Amino acid sequence: MVFRVEEHSDTEIIKGLFVEYSHIKGAESCFVSFDKELNDLEGYYSGGAILIGYEEDKPVACVAVKKINDETCEGKRLFIKPEYRGKGYARIMIKAMTDKASELGFKEVVFTTKPEVMSVGYGLYKRMGFEELSEENGIVSMRIDLCKMN
Repeated sequence: MVFRVEEHSDTEIIKGLFVEYSHIKGAESCFVSFDKELNDLEGYYSGGAILIGYEEDKPVACVAVKKINDETCEGKRLFIKPEYRGKGYARIMIKAMTDKASELGFKEVVFTTKPEVMSVGYGLYKRMGFEELSEENGIVSMRIDLCKMN
């Protein structure tokens, strides 16, 4: 299978993947102000990017880069459709996200995750060099220094 990642602006594809992700049991707290985000994707991710992963020509994965300030961005919405997991796509999407963040001039990527709900992703983040900053109520904050990656 051919898998590729592209920066995307097709809001219907993006919304479809984001909404499917929002239905994961236990991930509800990751979707505060979700309607506002969906209704203004361009504004919400201004200064960042949304990347879509395709297997052949089918959109099966997504990840977003949200600008926090000139040096820091937040990695958001990493999602691989369940039937496409186990193929290494998450690692490819994370690498594409950190590459895009570097290209946009950011020095670090931060994000939060729920290891209890997303244990496979949490383990992958740690193996890829993300460091844990803090944990509160089961939500872990993580970061990676993009300058050390290159």
